[in-house]
Amino acid sequence: MSKQLLAPFGFPFTSEAIVNTSVEAGDAADAMGYPVVVKLNGSNIAHKTERGLVRLQLADRSAVEQAAVQLLALATVSDGKVQLLVARMIDGSRELIVGMVNDPVFGKTAMLGIGGIFAEVIQDVVFAPLPINQNRALEMIDALKYKSMLQEFRGQSAVNVGALADALVAMSAACDTHNEIFSIDINPLIVQRDGSLVAVDALVEVLSTAELPTMASTSSNTQMSSQFAQYDSLFSPRAIVVVGASSHPGKFGFVSLHNILSNKFAGKVYATNLAGEVILGIQTVASIDELPMNEIDLAFFCTPASANPSLLRQCAARGIRAAFIASAGYREAGPSGEQAERDLVLLATELGMVVAGPNGQGVVSTPVSMCAQIVGPYPPRGAISVASQSGNFVSSFLNYARQTGVGIARAISAGNAAQTSVGDYLEWFSQDSETRVSLAYIESVNDGKALEASFSRALQNKPLVVVKGGATDLGSRAAQSHTGAMASNDKIFDGLCRSTGASRAATVEEAFDIAATFATQPLPKGNRVVVLTTVGGWGVVTSDAIAKDGALHLVPLPTDLTKALDELLPPRWSRNNPIDCAGGETRDTIPEILELICAHDDIDAVIFLGLGIQSNQARMMSEGEFYPDHGLERIVAYHRRQDERFAQSAAECAVKYNKPVLVATELAVADPSNPGPATVRETGRLCYASGTRAATALAHMYRYARFTGVAK
Repeated sequence: MSKQLLAPFGFPFTSEAIVNTSVEAGDAADAMGYPVVVKLNGSNIAHKTERGLVRLQLADRSAVEQAAVQLLALATVSDGKVQLLVARMIDGSRELIVGMVNDPVFGKTAMLGIGGIFAEVIQDVVFAPLPINQNRALEMIDALKYKSMLQEFRGQSAVNVGALADALVAMSAACDTHNEIFSIDINPLIVQRDGSLVAVDALVEVLSTAELPTMASTSSNTQMSSQFAQYDSLFSPRAIVVVGASSHPGKFGFVSLHNILSNKFAGKVYATNLAGEVILGIQTVASIDELPMNEIDLAFFCTPASANPSLLRQCAARGIRAAFIASAGYREAGPSGEQAERDLVLLATELGMVVAGPNGQGVVSTPVSMCAQIVGPYPPRGAISVASQSGNFVSSFLNYARQTGVGIARAISAGNAAQTSVGDYLEWFSQDSETRVSLAYIESVNDGKALEASFSRALQNKPLVVVKGGATDLGSRAAQSHTGAMASNDKIFDGLCRSTGASRAATVEEAFDIAATFATQPLPKGNRVVVLTTVGGWGVVTSDAIAKDGALHLVPLPTDLTKALDELLPPRWSRNNPIDCAGGETRDTIPEILELICAHDDIDAVIFLGLGIQSNQARMMSEGEFYPDHGLERIVAYHRRQDERFAQSAAECAVKYNKPVLVATELAVADPSNPGPATVRETGRLCYASGTRAATALAHMYRYARFTGVAK
C-alpha cells in the first residue's frame, strides 16, 4: 500500500511482487528475471536485516523457493500477518534514506540521509520543512556531510542528483495531496552502478482526520503588520515612564531608571513611586493617573505581577501604547503564573497595546539613546539588532559590541514572550531603517511553523543570524521509523534555517562575528577568495578552514595578478594563494597588493592576516630600557603608522571595489590597543581574532548572498 500511494508521484520503485507461498515466490522471480531478493514482510516488522529476514542474490527458482520456506518459518505471532516480497536484485553499493517526519513543533519535514547499515551511527541527515521544490531539494543534497559519496565511487557512476531531487519533490507532492500521510520512511533508496536510483522499501504511516495532529496557532505573526506603530513606541518612544521606581540601588525600579537617565535618553523620563519620592533627580508621581495624557509611549514595569493588570489599564488610559514588563511571577512560577500570563496577553490585546516580556531584562535602542534595561551594558550605536530568549545573551552581544566597536541598533530580551515573540521582533527589524542585520538567540520553539514564517518574512529584506541553545527529542511515534530515529529537534531547526536563508551560528561568538560582518562589509558576488598574509603559518590554517567549510573557493592566482605581484615582492614569495609575502614587504607593499587583489575581476573577497606585527615590535621597543634613544623613537612611530595605513587600506579597498576585505589578527583580543586592530575598529569594521573566524563569517555571507541571488 505504501508504494502504491507514492508511485503515482514518480517515485522510482523497483519491480516487485507480494506473494504468500514459496511456489508463488518462484513464479514471481521467473517473471521478473534473476537475480532477485526475497524478504519477509509483516505489519509489525520494522528491522528485517537485523532479524535475518532478507535473502539476497538468489540466482534461480530453487534458491528462491528454499529462501521463501526459511523466511516463513522465522515468522512469529507478534509479526502480524506476514507475506513474502520478491524483487529484482539491485546492483548498487550505496544507499540513501528519504523520508518525512511529522514533528510536533515544526510540522511535516522532509529528510534526506546517507543510508546503509551504519546510517544511525554516522547520522548524516538533513531536513527541510515541507513543501519543498527542486531548489530546496538541491540545497538538502548539498548540505550532506558525506555528499562526496554521491560522486563517482569505486567504479560506479555519480548519482543522478537531479533524479534524487525529483524523488524529494515527489515525496513532498504526495504529502501535499494526501494530508492523511503522517510519516514516510523510504529505506533504502539504492544508487545503482549507473547512478540511477531505485527505492527498495517504503513505509507510509497514514492517520485518520481525527488522529492528525493540530499545529500551534500562528496568530501572533498574522497580527504583525497591524502592530508596527506599537513597535515604534517600544523602540523609539517619545517618553518613558518607569512604573514602580525605587530609591534602593539594588532594586530593578532604581537600576532601570538609572540606566535610562545615565545613558542620556533623547526623550522625557517619568517615574511612579507610591511615596512620591525624588529619585535620581526625577520627581515621581504616586499614580499613573497623574501622568500627562498622550505624551508617553513606553512604560517599563518593575512592579509585582499581581499589580500589573490594573496598572496596564491605567497606562492605556493615558495613551501609552507599549509596555516592557520586567516583573517575574508568571509562567516560570507554575500554574497560577501561567494563567496570569494568559490573562495579561488577553488584556494587552483588548487594550491595543504591545507588551514585551514578562520576566525580561529590557530593551535598548541606540538611535534614541535608550537603555531601558535592568542589566548592562549600553553599546555603541550601529546596525545590528538583537532579539533573544535569554536576557543574559543580550548582554553578551552588547559586550561584544563594546569590545569590537561594531555597534547595535536595537536589542531586546523577549523574556517569556507571552504576546510578542523573537520572530515578531525579527520581522520588525527587517523593516527598520536603522537595522542592517538581525541577530537572534533562540532556546526553545513552541510553534515551528510560525517561526519559519517569521524567518521567511524577515529574510525578504535583510540577513538574519541565529544561534540556538538546547535540543529536544521527537515524540516516540516518529522515532519508530529509521527516519524518525535519526531526527532531532535541533537538526530540523537547522533545516529550517537553511531553507529560509538564515545563517545559523555554532556559538555565540561566531554569531556576533557573522552579524558584525553583515553589518560592516559588502556582500560578496561570488566565492572566489584570496588570503593575503605576512607570515605563512596563518595562511595555512586559514586555508584549512576554508577547505573544511567548503563554501568558499581559494582561487588559483590569475596569471596577470601573479606577474604584478612579482614586481612588488621578492622571489621567495609563495607565488600561490595564500599570498605569503615572506617578510618581503616594504613601506607601500601591503596597500598596493590589496589594491591589486581587490581590483581584479576574478576575485570576490580578501582575508588579510598579519596586521599589527610591526606595532607589536614597536611596543616591545617602547617598553624596553633603550627607548627612546638609539633611533627607536622614529622606528616605533613608523611601525605604528604602517599598521594604521594597512587597516585603512583594507577599509578603503572594500568601499572602493564593493568587495569584503576581512582583517584578522589575534591582537584584536590579545592587545586591542595595538594601532592595527585599533584602526580597524575606527573604520567601523570588525577585526577578527583569527583567520579561521574570518573565513567562517565570510562563508556565511557567501551562502546568504547565493541564497538571495546576489552571488553566483
